[in-house]
Amino acid sequence: LLDDLETVGVFNLSEKRAILEGNPITSNKARETIDAVRMKGQRASEIMIKRLHHRDPTLSNQLGLSSLSPAKGETHS
Repeated sequence: LLDDLETVGVFNLSEKRAILEGNPITSNKARETIDAVRMKGQRASEIMIKRLHHRDPTLSNQLGLSSLSPAKGETHS
């Protein structure tokens, strides 16, 4: 997911590395990723949700995220 978010420009390489290197525990990486994306605004949040749904539809559905519409400029895969 972090690679996806870097590819689409939500994070730059140094932001991604800071999350990965600063958090040895997976749940902390997830928490910091979510917090960082939220700080970047609504569009970044929508992109993350779309990418998460694409990578893990089961988790996305369990979290109740599947019903959200894609961000402007993003299309369903």
